Amino acid sequence: MFREVDAAKIYANNEERVALAIHLANRNVEEQTGGPFGAAVFTRAGRLVAAGVNRVVPHTCSVAHAEMMACMLAQSRLRRFRLNEPAPGEAREEFVLATSAQPCCQCYGATIWAGIDELLIGARSEDVEELSEFDEGPLPADWIGELAKRGVQVKRDILREAAREVFLRYREASGANY
Repeated sequence: MFREVDAAKIYANNEERVALAIHLANRNVEEQTGGPFGAAVFTRAGRLVAAGVNRVVPHTCSVAHAEMMACMLAQSRLRRFRLNEPAPGEAREEFVLATSAQPCCQCYGATIWAGIDELLIGARSEDVEELSEFDEGPLPADWIGELAKRGVQVKRDILREAAREVFLRYREASGANY
């Protein structure tokens, strides 16, 4: 989607991975191509598999959230519906989903079913709801624990202030409906 994304780069740490998701979210706002959310799927080693941005309004599709787009593109690229379950004879790889903001209830579920091993989060859901009109929906009280039970590690507040800034820019752009 955005030509400046370097698909050959190794995103070596959590900050670089979330920074890409935040960058994508910001570009989506700047270009008026969708909502203020970005996400990217990486291998554990830091190779970018796929990236996505929010495309709900442009696609007239309620599931076109950034996390969903990134996971769908990664699954298509790797030709597996569960990323961390390889075909017979292939080695198991682990996958990381980096998000500009905490996944909503829909994307929370998709994180489990897509075969994500680690979830990296910028802004929290309370940031999203405070700074925008988005309703992130209900999550289990111990959503982090529920993910952990299913083998998904969660790290949050990575570049949180930078992620919050995207929502401020979106709101300043009149909370545009794109």
